[in-house]
Amino acid sequence: MDQAGRHTPGSTTGRGGTPDEPVGELVQRASQQLTELIRGEMRLARAEMTEKGKRYGKGGGLFGGAGLVGFLALQALVAAGIAALAVPLPVWAAALIMAAVLGSAAAVLALTGKKEVGQAAPPTPEQTFDSVKADVAEIKESVKR
Repeated sequence: MDQAGRHTPGSTTGRGGTPDEPVGELVQRASQQLTELIRGEMRLARAEMTEKGKRYGKGGGLFGGAGLVGFLALQALVAAGIAALAVPLPVWAAALIMAAVLGSAAAVLALTGKKEVGQAAPPTPEQTFDSVKADVAEIKESVKR
């Protein structure tokens, strides 16, 4: 700048460009940077959700396998329990007692499962949300300058 405060050729504006650089180019550059930022955030969100999806899938498969094996073990235990109760009682009474015990256990498990599902964190890309909020705050602050 000269002493009158006018820009001279080759001087900078203090904002990273030269006074000869058209506003259109600055807007285009800002638009490209914003596009790159949004695409980067979308890639982060996709990667985060993919990772969470893989973990949910693997955990669900393991729970399914455990459920099947547990069901087979429970069938064997029920048969053994009915056989043991059938010694002093009629078979129908032994089966009825065993059904009542299993029904009670199922109710307790269902209530506990409902409580756990209610406490589960929502499957959202929390890191991406935080990153986007920080980016928006940064952009707002740089616009104010």
